[in-house]
Amino acid sequence: MKLTSYWLDTAPTFEGTPHAALPGKADVVVIGAGFSGLSAALRLARSGASVVVIDRGPVIGEASGRNGGHVNNGLAGNYGMACARLGEATAARLYEVFNQAVNTVETIVTENAIDCSFRRCGKLKLASRAQHMDALRADQARLATQVDPDARLIEAADLGGEIGSSQFFGGLLYPQSAQMHMGRFGIGLAQSVLKAGGQIFENTPMIALRREGSLTRVTTPYGAIEAGAVLMATGTSRNGPSFFRRRIMPVGSFIVASEPLDTATIAALMPGNRNVVTTQNIHNYFRVSADNRLIFGGRACFSKSDRKSDIKSGEMLRAAIRATFPQLPDIRLDYCWGGDVDMTVDRLPRAGEWNGVFYTMGYSGHGTQMSVYMGQRMAEVIAGNPQANPLRGMPWPPIPMYGVAEHFLPVVGAYYHIKDYLS
Repeated sequence: MKLTSYWLDTAPTFEGTPHAALPGKADVVVIGAGFSGLSAALRLARSGASVVVIDRGPVIGEASGRNGGHVNNGLAGNYGMACARLGEATAARLYEVFNQAVNTVETIVTENAIDCSFRRCGKLKLASRAQHMDALRADQARLATQVDPDARLIEAADLGGEIGSSQFFGGLLYPQSAQMHMGRFGIGLAQSVLKAGGQIFENTPMIALRREGSLTRVTTPYGAIEAGAVLMATGTSRNGPSFFRRRIMPVGSFIVASEPLDTATIAALMPGNRNVVTTQNIHNYFRVSADNRLIFGGRACFSKSDRKSDIKSGEMLRAAIRATFPQLPDIRLDYCWGGDVDMTVDRLPRAGEWNGVFYTMGYSGHGTQMSVYMGQRMAEVIAGNPQANPLRGMPWPPIPMYGVAEHFLPVVGAYYHIKDYLS
């Protein structure tokens, strides 16, 4: 079993710009070569701006290349709860933003002819307990009248056409959701940036960031760049101003990829061929890849991702697969990996400008579509249209007890395990 991301291991190779070509000036410097940064860079470069993307590691080496492969619409958690917390108007507006985000991914794939197996498959949220169906029914009724008339319930008696498991009690289907090969999409996006005239410097960390009049000086080990604007698209990175670090909690999410399965087995396991998520607090999410692998993930080990927690989580996910699909007692796992999710307090992303630096981050597990979308929107903001940012003006509270909070993640995980057991 390889302890590496399936998406990264099976993606095309990418060669960034040689360090010798690092320019002294640029219209925009983007810090972070994940989906956010690359999406913004593509739009800016095509508008005629000189754009430099730097990253401390390889292109899409962090969350963008280490997720579950879903491109889902819908807010995190329950829509009704979002309405109660945010107000109906704000919740509906954000729901529409998430829908537009999926559309944006599809548009970029199509316009740039990126071979990444993009497919509108729909997301199926499965009720892990009988009582969870009550919440799904209430949510579907609200969605149907307010923001998503295509969302529909699937009762337990009809689940056989969607999934070959008797562990669930019905589900809620969001037809607009999609999936793709994350590695091939990310490399295709990066290559499109280069074709548009942008430059991408891998393994080039930012070591200092300083405002100098109307410009911002971005220092790297290979020289400094004077930028007209800077976009921070750094996710969970600890490399950057403390303002951002204090507002994001890195939480590990872990995924395994099985051996390729035969067509008959896939048809029996996942006849609906959807993205699937479950309703537990510590939930699982899974789908089938284009080469017939079961891609199965979850926050199995409530900690940051590292080799030890990845291995431990892999065995926990193997057990979860067997519980979900008892017909697969001896399934071989070819890949096991983890990635850190950039969680905010309320699980909503943030984007804007702080001390002359633009930023977009905090996607909280919905980064695939939202990162691509917000990269495009923040490119428009940098170009002079502040109204393009749909998240403008949202307050962004820091993580309570920042600096020690992450050490309590196992305790938080234990709490949610107990809550799942009792609910």
